[in-house]
Amino acid sequence: MKHYIALLILTLTLFAFTDAKEHKLNVQKTEYVLPPSTTYNYAKIDSVQLFYREAGDITKPTIVLLHGYPSSSHSYRNLIPLLATQYHVIAPDNLGSGYSTHLDPETTTYTFDLLAAYSEKLLNHLKIDKYVMYMQDFGAPVGYRMMMKDPSRIKALIVQNANTYLDGLTPQRQDFFRTAQTDTSKEKYDFLYSLTGRDAIINKQYLFDLDSTNINIQSPDAWVHDLAFLTSDKDRKIQVQLFQDYNTNLIRYPKWQKMLRETQPKTLIAWGKKDLKFNYKGAEAYLKDVPNAELHLLDAGHFAAEEKTREIGKLILDFLSRN
Repeated sequence: MKHYIALLILTLTLFAFTDAKEHKLNVQKTEYVLPPSTTYNYAKIDSVQLFYREAGDITKPTIVLLHGYPSSSHSYRNLIPLLATQYHVIAPDNLGSGYSTHLDPETTTYTFDLLAAYSEKLLNHLKIDKYVMYMQDFGAPVGYRMMMKDPSRIKALIVQNANTYLDGLTPQRQDFFRTAQTDTSKEKYDFLYSLTGRDAIINKQYLFDLDSTNINIQSPDAWVHDLAFLTSDKDRKIQVQLFQDYNTNLIRYPKWQKMLRETQPKTLIAWGKKDLKFNYKGAEAYLKDVPNAELHLLDAGHFAAEEKTREIGKLILDFLSRN
């Protein structure tokens, strides 16, 4: 009996040792997909320094993330790691925004032509010839100007609340942009200037189209970062000048639409349908010129990449893997 018990204990011990060994091997075989590190860089272009975030393998296709108002590449801080697992990602700060040089608006007039020219110079400096272009808000007039110069450089478009149709603007919104350009009164200037202040950035931008059920999805880091670059009178004047120039984009909408019709780029539209500034009709309007575009209306507002980072990241990865 004692021999039997000893044999049983030995057998159980061997099984336990084998199970532990196999478990250890299984643990050792587990692989984790971790995002590559993001680097924070400056490129000297002409007389200015342009800041950009970069992540991912440079031998893989490049995605260029173009930011909107009142932000910078900081708006993509959460999206970059998701995309960089599969792609090379570049997110620049516009001239006059974020960590890029803020030229004095008294001696430099800020226009979307100027922003697009410097963004293109940055990509040329980095030797990025062809790329996928992600656009949000101001990113559309910057990106479409770049695309107009050479559509063949754009491998695909990702459109996130990036308007190029009057359909996406209410009559009141259209009037706002037109009068920002044509009304040179002090009253109009003061009104535009007020839109660059703390209360307007928080409540008329980031929290404008959120309701009480999802307001906690928006990180205050976003507006704290933006406001850090809007503390001086000159910094605020830069953005006022861009408001004053915005009507040039509405004037160019027909040219950009014609380009889309003629080139038929592979296009993903991921649009926050609660956006009250660029409404969802502007997203649907793309299908008139790019009928094969993939359209997703998300339960989000103007800053959908802040609210629905994972959903947009997955949409992009799925879309690009098929295209």
